[in-house]
Amino acid sequence: MSDHEEPAMAGRTETQIKNLKITLPAAATPVANYVPFIITANLIFVSGQLPMQDGAVRYKGSVGTDISAQDAQEAAKLCAINLIAQAKAACDGDLDRIKRVVKLTGFVASGPSFTDHPTVVNGASDLMVNVFGDYGRHSRAAVGSSSLPLGAAVEIEAIFEFE
Repeated sequence: MSDHEEPAMAGRTETQIKNLKITLPAAATPVANYVPFIITANLIFVSGQLPMQDGAVRYKGSVGTDISAQDAQEAAKLCAINLIAQAKAACDGDLDRIKRVVKLTGFVASGPSFTDHPTVVNGASDLMVNVFGDYGRHSRAAVGSSSLPLGAAVEIEAIFEFE
């Protein structure tokens, strides 16, 4: 960059992420035989993301037994941050190419007596709306599971529409 060039401006989505005091990590590499995302037509299918932070699962265990629903909501939010990091990689670094969050599917590790899966997955849903505004509103499923990979409390996958 010469002395006369202005630095590149962050896009509206990156500005919103910064305003929310969120730091996007580098997109994680898969831990098994799959790819982190698939692009087909104008859709990005992002593989399930765990509540990974600094290379480790931050929230582990069964919700309602080992960890609280409130902590599980934070786990879902962290999953959503990791989903956005994957979407950014899929969009060659330009999150303003995201036109809509189409769907989230959330899996919550829990026992048979725990029934508040939707509240847990709201951690991810709320973050998507906070980051993308009305384009962050999406369809979704919130499902209970007896266990998840690496002992994670939550796993979430997403479908994004982009241009």
